[in-house]
Amino acid sequence: MVKLNKIYTRTGDDGITGLVDGSRISKAAALMAAIGDVDEANSAIGVAATLIDDPAALRRIQNDLFDLGADLATADGIAGALRVTPAQVTRLEVEIDAMNADLDPLGSFILPGGCPAAAALHLARAIARRAERSAVAAAEAMPINPPAMHYLNRLSDFLFVAARFVNRTANGDVLWVPGATR
Repeated sequence: MVKLNKIYTRTGDDGITGLVDGSRISKAAALMAAIGDVDEANSAIGVAATLIDDPAALRRIQNDLFDLGADLATADGIAGALRVTPAQVTRLEVEIDAMNADLDPLGSFILPGGCPAAAALHLARAIARRAERSAVAAAEAMPINPPAMHYLNRLSDFLFVAARFVNRTANGDVLWVPGATR
């Protein structure tokens, strides 16, 4: 378990931060952008969780995203490293399929919105997509655990379907009407 008695260390004052293995990299590195975007997605999911009656799935995802951040912050080849697993990706797929089974097929693109919980899920989805793009950029420079990449890809799908699922019993999806404001 992690124990932090002191929050500030001053070790990052020069724009460099530490990874799990003790190595130090620039806070502007592509890897750190990915880690930061995963953290931001996790925070947005936390906001969405406060607006949902049963946030258990979102809380599991938040825990998974801490695993994913640790995975990204640990170099390839480190024995015993915490890694995202295919089972975590499969769990997302099962949950997506279960929610989607109760939804009408899409007949239009939908606008991010609806009830407050769905709007928060759509915002989290957009941030999760950015986290995935950042992880792809980092993967161009260094190896990244494939299930971690798969997880980020499925996460935006989960959040999209979750927003639709929440809207199903609220105000309904907000449909895009092409050219409506011309």
